[in-house]
Amino acid sequence: MPRPDPIRLELMKNAFAAVADEMAATVIRTARSSVIKEAMDFSTGLLDPQGNLIAQGLCLPVHMGSFPPTLATVLEKFGGQMNPGDVYAINDPYTGSGLHLPDIFVFKPVFHDGKLLAFAAAIGHQTDIGGRVAGGNACDNTEIFQEGLRIPPLRIIDQGRPVEAFFDILQLNVRVPDTVMGDVQATIAACTRGERGLIALAKKHGGDILAADMANLLNYSEALTRAEFAAFPDGEWEFEDFLDDDGFSEDPIRLFARVVKKGTDITLDFTGTSKQVKGSINLPIAMTKSCVYACLRTVIDLHVPTTSGFMRPIRVIAEPGSIVNPISPAPVAARGLTSMRVTEAIWGALAKMLPDKVFACGAQGDFGVTIAGYREQQRPFVLLEFLFGTWGGRPDKDAIDALSSLAVNYSNTPVEIVEREQPIQIEEYGFRQDSCGPGKFRGGLAMVREYRLVGVDEAVLQVRSDRQKFRPYGLNGGAPGANARNFLKEVGGRRSALPGKFMRTFKRGETYRAELAGGGGWGNAFERTPELVRQDVIDEKISVQSAATDYGVAIGADGVLDEVQTARLRAARRAAE
Repeated sequence: MPRPDPIRLELMKNAFAAVADEMAATVIRTARSSVIKEAMDFSTGLLDPQGNLIAQGLCLPVHMGSFPPTLATVLEKFGGQMNPGDVYAINDPYTGSGLHLPDIFVFKPVFHDGKLLAFAAAIGHQTDIGGRVAGGNACDNTEIFQEGLRIPPLRIIDQGRPVEAFFDILQLNVRVPDTVMGDVQATIAACTRGERGLIALAKKHGGDILAADMANLLNYSEALTRAEFAAFPDGEWEFEDFLDDDGFSEDPIRLFARVVKKGTDITLDFTGTSKQVKGSINLPIAMTKSCVYACLRTVIDLHVPTTSGFMRPIRVIAEPGSIVNPISPAPVAARGLTSMRVTEAIWGALAKMLPDKVFACGAQGDFGVTIAGYREQQRPFVLLEFLFGTWGGRPDKDAIDALSSLAVNYSNTPVEIVEREQPIQIEEYGFRQDSCGPGKFRGGLAMVREYRLVGVDEAVLQVRSDRQKFRPYGLNGGAPGANARNFLKEVGGRRSALPGKFMRTFKRGETYRAELAGGGGWGNAFERTPELVRQDVIDEKISVQSAATDYGVAIGADGVLDEVQTARLRAARRAAE
């Protein structure tokens, strides 16, 4: 077989990626919910006829590994029976999707000259999926049957004709049907856009040539990935991190990751991780694998194509019945929390293998907030938000404040959007002073978001959060970031602390305050340049007291650096050490 033309490979890689990005733009333009159109909790992709990922849109990296196993389930049921104009859907984690019920996948087979050319795919996190708690993200379910509508692999559009039974059932089982139906239609529209883009490429280049391009791109991605892995040292590295609890028991939950690198292959072994838990934070195996792919993708060259070829040198081991590979009917609605902690455990192990590449622990997606209820005339509303905080300190520079992690390309929902669409007022949205983990390169500041219920008499407030007990870790001598906290302020002014995971009645005039954790620092804080510490004090990121205690830097009331006292503080620390 002749060697592929490298110039053509690059051109076709970009062509496929452009189609996937056009699909993503279609979702943003046509979706209805803030969780998709503002926060961008969705992904798009292209797959070959065998179900291999060819391209992913600029969406959520942690969704990368979920498309192939989900499509494999659809192909197992419908392979050989597909026609032009068909669309298929699935959301059930125990029949293939690997995520949770709010994430509805749609796949559209693309035909050219009567042959199956590829699949256009999209996934969107729905605002509601039915079940016992609005929003579909409750962490106190005890079995998946409580979590909402389960969709096995189904044909939802048959040769261009909607299967009305599917849409009727979906509409009847969700609290905000107009929003959910609109978002599902947005993902279908994205797949139609992907179909048009692929057919245009096939008409230009020929279907058989395009199929060869896909196969070559997979092999090219694998070759580049193996070359990257070959440059890493051989050996084994391990790391553990902990979830505070599952909301039922107070016992901490261990996430253990061992990286085994040999030649051009890497294995992630989670043996030793805690067993599956009673609450809904269990993480299906397909998502565990997707977390692995997303983390490893961050430590190799930016230009390696994001395809199934990249995944070939990677192996994942996870014991059945563990929290990272649960057995049905374990609940999984709030699995996003565990997915973030899994990535942090993986990066912790990778930091030992690649200390100059990996950043300290940030605060990513620990908070899921749902406020839901009914307006006048029993009109339902659902606010669903996932709060992302900050990065950890990096090996050569400070963290980036208020940015979601590399695994989750998530955005915030602007205050104005929340207040326009929901009976809620955002009282505060900002940073917590002195919450960043001290280090030569400091961690990112923790964030605060405070909600007041104003438009209805009462609602359900359901929160899935963490890091109240186990702080985001620092690296190479850096200190951990601040703990997360939850508070409720009643109408009379009484303020009380809340646990990490809870559901309660939220009354008009009350405020719920979410205080996220801060990012861990990287390196010894007493090696931080004093001028950088002074600037952080001026910017009110840290206090004068923190500057002296955590960094050994003396700053006067006028913001002037006291070099003599700073030298004394740092000399005293060196002597103590």
